[in-house]
Amino acid sequence: MPERETPAEGLDDVDAVTRAVLAASRLLVAVSARSLAEVEERVTLPQFRMLMVLFTRGDTKLVTLADHLRVAPSTAMRMVDRLIAAGLADRRANPDNRRETLLRLTDEGRRTVENVSARRRAEVATIVERLAPHQRAALVEALTAFSEAGGEPLGPAPDDPEPQPLGRPADVTAARDA
Repeated sequence: MPERETPAEGLDDVDAVTRAVLAASRLLVAVSARSLAEVEERVTLPQFRMLMVLFTRGDTKLVTLADHLRVAPSTAMRMVDRLIAAGLADRRANPDNRRETLLRLTDEGRRTVENVSARRRAEVATIVERLAPHQRAALVEALTAFSEAGGEPLGPAPDDPEPQPLGRPADVTAARDA
């Protein structure tokens, strides 16, 4: 078994931190993949990201959805068509502008997001429970700083009625949608 670097040795070593973040990223991707396992015949990871944006934002225009996912509108449209065919999303006319179409989750789409998210949260909680309290506090501090440096807001508290969209800081999203 290879020797680990002691924390003091790697505190200011960008390469050591990068390796640690990449290892954590692999773990989180594996957790995400396992959380999708029950629905993988119906939903791919990119499609789940789309469902998550619709879940956090509510009714959304296609162009806005594509922007949040950082894909072309034509790609987003193909993804939406698949989600509609699976019964997870639908379209409706914008009541404020009938020339616009809004995309939204169906009840089944909402249940899918809630179930996958609950499985992911439970698995992450199991991992976090293995850490000592001081390690948990350090992890919160480090991940919060990392997320802020990358422009990703900290996830909402469980009782927060206004969850933030994926992949965009709240102030950028608000300014763009205004």
